[in-house]
Amino acid sequence: MDRTLSVPNWSFPESRAEVERALDTLVLENRFTIAVVFPAVGALMLLASAEALLGPLNFNPYLVLFGTLVMRLPLVAGVAPLTDRRAAAALGLLTLYAYGIELLGVTTGWPYGFFEYGVELGPMLFGKVPLGLPVFFFPLVLNSYLLVSLLLCDRAANTALRLAATIGTVLVMDLVLDPGAVGLGFWSYDLTGVAVTYYDVPWTNYAGWVLSATVAVLAFDLGFDRAGLRRRLEETPFMLDDLVSFVILWGVVNAYFGQWIPVALAAALGAGLLYTDRFDFDVRSAVRPLGR
Repeated sequence: MDRTLSVPNWSFPESRAEVERALDTLVLENRFTIAVVFPAVGALMLLASAEALLGPLNFNPYLVLFGTLVMRLPLVAGVAPLTDRRAAAALGLLTLYAYGIELLGVTTGWPYGFFEYGVELGPMLFGKVPLGLPVFFFPLVLNSYLLVSLLLCDRAANTALRLAATIGTVLVMDLVLDPGAVGLGFWSYDLTGVAVTYYDVPWTNYAGWVLSATVAVLAFDLGFDRAGLRRRLEETPFMLDDLVSFVILWGVVNAYFGQWIPVALAAALGAGLLYTDRFDFDVRSAVRPLGR
C-alpha cells in the first residue's frame, strides 16, 4: 500500500485564497498520515538515532526539520486565513524574542539554566541555536491556546482565565517535551549545584518557560482576532492535529526511556483532545494512492 502524501490536483495558485484552499485540501486528504504516521515513524527514527542504529542518518538535521514541518501543516493551514498584518507583526516580534531569549539562554544560562544543544536541529543560527526555532516553539503555545479555547468554551472570554490556563498548558507540554528531548540528547543541562531536577531538567528551565510562555501567549492573544480564531477552530477539524502528533511522538519517546510522569501528562493532553472530539481521522487517507 502506498503511504505517500496524497497531493490534490491543482494548477499553480494565483492568489492567497487559492493557496489557502489548496493547503486545506492537502491536509484534509492526508490527516491520518500527517498526524499519526509521521510522528510514529519519527519517534522510531529518533530512538533508533539515539541508539546509533541509522549510521549516517542518525539525527539527520534535515530529516528532523522536514518531519517537523510536515507535522506543522495542519496548524499552518488552520491559522493562515487569520494571519493579517497585525498577526504577522506579532509573529515577527515573537520570532525575534524567541531567537534572542534562546541565544541569551545558551550564552548566559538565563532564564532556563545553563544548557547546550547536543544535536543540530537543522541549520544553526550563529552556530548556537536552531534557525527553525520558531517552528519548534510557536506550536507549543498556539496548540495550548487552541486547546484551552475549546475546553473552556464560553469561559474563554475571561481574559485572565484564558491566559493563565494557556500558560499552564504550555508548561505541561514542556514537562512532556524537555525530558524526552534530554533523553534523546537534543540538549543537556549543566546540573552543577542544582538541587531540584525533573528527569535531568533543572527547575530553572520551567521558571524560564513561565516568562517565555507569558510573552508568547500575550503576543498570540493580541495579534490574532480571538473570535475569528475560535470560528476557524470550530469549522476546521484538523486544526489541532499538530497536538495529536505531539502526544504520539513525545509519548512514545518518554515511554521508551521509562519516564512515566511525562507519559501520563501526554496522555492527559490526549484526553483533552478526545474530550473536544478531535480524533476523527479517516484512516483511508493513510493509504490513498498519490494523486487521487
